[in-house]
Amino acid sequence: MLDVLMLSRIQFAANISFHILFPTITIALGWLLVYFKLRYDKSGHPVWMRAYRFWVKVFALTFALGVVSGITMSFQFGTNWPGFMETIGNIAGPLLAYEILTAFFLEASLLGVMLFGFNRVPGWVHTLSTFLVALGTTMSAFWIIALNSWMHTPAGFEMREGVAHATDWLAIIFNPSFPYRFAHVLMSSALTVCFLVAGISAYRMYRGDSKQAPKVTLKTALFSAALLAPTQAFIGDLHGLNTLEYQPQKVAAMEGIWETEKGAPLLLFAIPDEDARENRYAIGIPKLASLILTHDLNGEIKGLNEFKGEHPPVKPLFFGFRVMVGTGLLMIMVAWWCSWRLYRRDSLTQLQLKVVMGMTFSGWIATLAGWYVTEIGRQPYLVSGVLKTQDAVTDIASGNVMLTLAIYLSIYVALLIAYIRTLFLMARRSVELEEIQPEERERQKGITRGSMRKEVSA
Repeated sequence: MLDVLMLSRIQFAANISFHILFPTITIALGWLLVYFKLRYDKSGHPVWMRAYRFWVKVFALTFALGVVSGITMSFQFGTNWPGFMETIGNIAGPLLAYEILTAFFLEASLLGVMLFGFNRVPGWVHTLSTFLVALGTTMSAFWIIALNSWMHTPAGFEMREGVAHATDWLAIIFNPSFPYRFAHVLMSSALTVCFLVAGISAYRMYRGDSKQAPKVTLKTALFSAALLAPTQAFIGDLHGLNTLEYQPQKVAAMEGIWETEKGAPLLLFAIPDEDARENRYAIGIPKLASLILTHDLNGEIKGLNEFKGEHPPVKPLFFGFRVMVGTGLLMIMVAWWCSWRLYRRDSLTQLQLKVVMGMTFSGWIATLAGWYVTEIGRQPYLVSGVLKTQDAVTDIASGNVMLTLAIYLSIYVALLIAYIRTLFLMARRSVELEEIQPEERERQKGITRGSMRKEVSA
């Protein structure tokens, strides 16, 4: 049977996995809406407003689910992880409060203007509201990533009688891993939105939508992805170097390196065996891991055997890292392939539309894989070098945790299915509304009015 520690970890993983899907969209989608609105304000072309109106509905739906799932997730700090707030509440509490005061209130207060204020407030007020909502989502990510980064690379504090006390808030917020982690998260959000927008737009076009709005959003998303995906790879490399410096055991688990060695190979595939402390069926490229991680073919990488009892589980990190990187490489290939076609022919083939549709939620896959690598990679610590996970868990009965876990999973699965179905239902209705051209609609209205007059006369 699973003990309360493992059940609580699974429950938190389930909650954060569901919650992170929605902020990952709203962070970048808010800025895309700002772009659509500015283009409309400058050109006056209705295609930009049609794009804005469709995707602002998606933003509202996503924002609502993010808020709901975030509330339930925060409850777990008290119910499942009392030792967390008891030990580092002096640091975590203010950072979470800053997120609510400077970000959430800004988003929530102006979201109504953004959704319903068009034609009710001056155009510049509506545009400003959209900008401030987008800024709020980014500020929210700023504070959350500041806390999460501090848990990986804690700084600016001192321990007094087993409790962390802040000594330098700038050092806490801008801790050693924060800049890389924050940039990586923002870029992940941007790519997630690029492929979501491209996938839904491709779906509308595949179903026969001949309007300009899905074509414009498809181009915007794919051209952006073609630029952002390689940028994300560069940021990921910088993040990897930072992780190697501050969390070498995490990098060793990601690469499946057991013994400290120079010129370590990059394993394309292997099955790590933690009992035997070796890799089975390994296929690798000699010295490439050292080149990537240290920028030196003969660079030294510490192995897992240097951290016995203090390193994370290997398999989740090893395979999760490859899922993340593999999805990222697929994003680059699809974005470049389709962008080149759009540049040359101004349209995609049916095959390309299907491929883009298949990549609709690829950003979610990469985000979850990367998040698992990051969070599991911190084990056995909740706060690196400060608080072990087992010392922060609740002492309530495991059966209670099992019950709430089952309830959470049931609700989350139902909500996720409903969310995805709603997105595609919105896309289908957008197609159906435009299947009849404006001239035809007017003609049909004329026929209807004529028929009514005949009926009245009769």
